Amino acid sequence: MNVVRFDSTKLNLKDVLNDVGEGKIQLPDFQRGWVWDDDHIRDLITSVSLSFPIGAIMTLKTGGPDVSFKPRPIEGTRRPIPQVEPDTLVLDGQQRLTSLFQSLKAGNAVATRDTRGREISRWYYLDMKKCVSDDFDREDAVISIPEDRIAKTFRGETIYDLSMPENEYAEDMFPLHKIFDHAEWRRGYSKHWCHGSEKWQLWDKFDAKIIRNFEQYQIPVITLDAGTSKEAVCIVFEKVNTGGVTLTVFELLTASFAADNFQLRDDWAAREERLTDAHPVLHNIESPLFLQALTLLATRVRGSAVSCRRRDILRLKICEYEAWADKVEDAFKKAARFLHGQKVFNSQDLPYQTQIVPLAAILADLGDEADTEGAHKKIARWYWCGVLGEMYGGTIETRFAADLTEVTDWVRGNPDLPRTIQDANFQANRLYTLKSRNSAAYKGIHALLMRDGSRDFRTGEPIEDQIFFDDNIDIHHIFPQRWCNSQGIDRDRRDSIINKTAISARTNRSIGGRAPPEYLALIQRDAGIDIARMDEILGSHRIPANALRTDDFEQFFARRAEALIRCIEAAIEKDVTREEGLF
Repeated sequence: MNVVRFDSTKLNLKDVLNDVGEGKIQLPDFQRGWVWDDDHIRDLITSVSLSFPIGAIMTLKTGGPDVSFKPRPIEGTRRPIPQVEPDTLVLDGQQRLTSLFQSLKAGNAVATRDTRGREISRWYYLDMKKCVSDDFDREDAVISIPEDRIAKTFRGETIYDLSMPENEYAEDMFPLHKIFDHAEWRRGYSKHWCHGSEKWQLWDKFDAKIIRNFEQYQIPVITLDAGTSKEAVCIVFEKVNTGGVTLTVFELLTASFAADNFQLRDDWAAREERLTDAHPVLHNIESPLFLQALTLLATRVRGSAVSCRRRDILRLKICEYEAWADKVEDAFKKAARFLHGQKVFNSQDLPYQTQIVPLAAILADLGDEADTEGAHKKIARWYWCGVLGEMYGGTIETRFAADLTEVTDWVRGNPDLPRTIQDANFQANRLYTLKSRNSAAYKGIHALLMRDGSRDFRTGEPIEDQIFFDDNIDIHHIFPQRWCNSQGIDRDRRDSIINKTAISARTNRSIGGRAPPEYLALIQRDAGIDIARMDEILGSHRIPANALRTDDFEQFFARRAEALIRCIEAAIEKDVTREEGLF
């Protein structure tokens, strides 16, 4: 466990905002953009004006040996400060600091959003009379004005026109961006009112009750030591980040690489486009998966323990990324071709997105050795054990590492079976519970039937990718739902994978709610298929034709369950445990 050393103190708000403006305080590049809306900003201003606490700011001291992030200025700074080397980076408190800097210091209208999420620009004012009166809540004294400084009702009637300083004076509306440099405004205000004693008294009360609160306001600041590791920074950020958006390892590594002028985000965007455009099965591929596969290979070459945990990804060097990125990209493409061969054509039907990580790493490590029939057969067995054994649904980084070393060694002649194959187990009663795409095994059996030769009901052709997409092949009921309901078939059996198979949308419309003998006759007539050929097609789906033609659901259910179990046994090359009388 990383030890995090830090200091805590209180800093004057004015000094903190000055450091923001000068670039001494910046953001690490992995921080998201500023998102607070108008109501949040007004609430924050209200809290500071009342000297209420607004929470601590957490920063990271720069210059450490392990952490070097590309910085970026806080939004709203006007100085050309990208070249300024910051003293600290903000890990928590970005929204508060940005809101305060833009509304109190920047001197420009604040770019924010309304409650509906629409982009707006606002100036913030304090109603001096309401601020000093006990008859008004402070939040009512914080006024948000459009960029042209003219506020109107929904009918277009003017509420405030503060477009000129004289109008501000006349309305006793203090512009908040003058709070730390108010001398000139105060002179203009006094002159406008001919130095009248009543307005001087109002100013004195406003100065004592409001301005001094801002000038004396202090923010608790926790500063992490410059020696804090990347992994610790990532953990701390996730623990303290109150925005509800988890920091990804990709964003952290992007910021780290950017400090050395390597644009990881741009590099990945180009690779992602190449992968997803050519391979529908990779449409949902994400950068962390790519980095995990790459890290598995990089750690193996280092001679250290093979791993792809977050800390290992964060320790990647640019030279390692550049050495492996092209090979890993090619391996993902090769993985897509392998998946096509297993009849997994698109990302929706991919049993486990995560299993692509060890698959790509294995293919990259093996290189040309993966192209033999023997290697392909072994990799396919490992793949189906992972899918049908449902091995990739939990904490899986350790399994990834074992897969890379054990599967590649096995392909190269080591007689020991990989642990994923050893651990894989399928219980026959699991078929009862496989009802939807939420289960990897459900999608796996769907693909397995297509891989093992299931044919289109109308054309009799194997369900290859062209037919899959052109005919909109999907998983549909064999005994229709309506028929099952009319016969009192319980929902668990009706919706089980045992009563489903790959059927085109057109065929499914022909089936409708008809009894099987009726819809089979209709398909045979429309497609010009005789009974023998139709039975052969049904057999390719492991559907017992006689049971279907006689409306014998019980016989159908038991025989097809057994047929599916045999398909599974053939794929994983292991026996499936059956309970007597289960089906």
